[in-house]
Parts: sequence; C-alpha cells; structure tokens
Amino acid sequence: MPLPLTDLEREHLHSRTIDFQGFRREDGLFDIEGHLTDVKSYGFTNEYRGKIKAGEALHDMWLRVTLDEELIVRDIEAVTDHGPYELCPAVTPNFKRLIGQRVAAGWRRVVREKVGGVEGCTHLAEMLVAMGTVAFQTLYPFLVKRNREKQRSGRPPLLNGCHIFSSEGEFARKQWPEFYTGPKEGAPGGKIQ
Repeated sequence: MPLPLTDLEREHLHSRTIDFQGFRREDGLFDIEGHLTDVKSYGFTNEYRGKIKAGEALHDMWLRVTLDEELIVRDIEAVTDHGPYELCPAVTPNFKRLIGQRVAAGWRRVVREKVGGVEGCTHLAEMLVAMGTVAFQTLYPFLVKRNREKQRSGRPPLLNGCHIFSSEGEFARKQWPEFYTGPKEGAPGGKIQ
C-alpha cells in the first residue's frame, strides 16, 4: 500500500535511486551488483563539473561484490562515474579491503572499519551495507540446501533476526517449536497470539 496522500503542496527536489541485482555465475560464485544515482529536479553550478542540469546525475556509482557460498567476499569492484568532486573516484580502490570478509552479522561494522570515514565514500559504503541483505536473498536457496541438516539439529540461523522470526512469535511456535520462548497455551496471561 502506498503512503497516504498529503493535502500540502510540495516541490520535488531530490531523487535517489538504488537498484540491486543478484547473479549466480557459471564458476559457482555469486555477484551482487548495486547502482546508485542522485538527481536534483533543478540545475545548479558545481565547482568541479560546471553546470549540472536538472535530471542529470550528481552521483552515479556502481558496486559489484563477488561472494562464495560461505558469503565470503572474493572480489569487489567500486566505480564512481559521477560525483560532485574531482577526487570522488580516487577512493574506490580502498573497497578491495573487504576481500576475505564474510557478509554476516556485524557486516555494517566491518564496512565502517574498512571503508568508513575518510577511507571510503559515504554513498558507496551505505550501498554496500544494504547489499548484505541482497546477498542473503540471492544465496538463500543455496544456503538452505547446504545448511538443511545443520538447521535440523541446531538453532535456526534466522531465529530472532527480525520480528517475524522472533522466538516468542507465532512463526517460531509453528516452525521451530523447540526454540519457541513465547507464552504457553493455558499459562496465566499466556494466550498464543
């Protein structure tokens, strides 16, 4: 459902578009690609690029993260086609520092440590953090197949990962009863939701 309409008159000023795609490669690795653009609805002058027209990209950036089935970064490419400053593309080689890191819990912290602040680009780093969940969605069928036995005998990896997978919720009660920690039927004040 879209956001409710507003009666207030508004002037559109800025659009950011981020597109992510996940691919399985013929060599068994996976590529997660992202493309970010920032566009203004008005033209303005930029010291480095001169006049930037309305609708022209202020930021136009790309990332490709290559992962194995363990979600280990095997390669990464960062490209800045357009930025507001001449030196914006100079930092893209630093993203190679993520090779060998695992996309898992703590991924945001790893990105911040390796390419945060003056060592990276805010826009590419933000996109890289979001790519973690895209990687998971892309590899999910392969992860489930590989971890099927592990999931049967151990704690489900998704448990308490979000609202739906709460150990106190209905999903856990039905799918993972041995890990369910919510109210028991018939317990005082314990009505299953």
